[in-house]
Amino acid sequence: MVAPHVLPPYGRFLGITAEATDDGPLFVMPFTDAVVGRPHFVHGGALAGLLEIAAVGTVMAALADVPGASVKPINVTVDFMRGGRERDTYAAAIVSRLGNRIANVEAFAWQEDRSKPIASARMNLMVRRPAKEEG
Repeated sequence: MVAPHVLPPYGRFLGITAEATDDGPLFVMPFTDAVVGRPHFVHGGALAGLLEIAAVGTVMAALADVPGASVKPINVTVDFMRGGRERDTYAAAIVSRLGNRIANVEAFAWQEDRSKPIASARMNLMVRRPAKEEG
């Protein structure tokens, strides 16, 4: 489980938690007043936030052996496929390519059935690695 203080403030506001699984980090967003859009549905902005946090968190997990590394979003495309209902929403991401400067990531959000995503995102992230010391 990722400690709550590791998530960005928006992630903590949404109540997102993260846990380590064999397939990488899994992010969970509970249905609370903070994520309500139209009555009985999850707001699209909350879904996009969950997808971004899943993408960034998965890349940071991949960079765990690079102390001081950070990422910054370059662009994101979100596809909303189904309305998110009044239940927990899950998200996970796949790093398609992790280069020295750019990471390409796909993230998916679902509720009851992982094979039926409610939203997906494609992101390009700028990767910042600390400068190597020359010796």
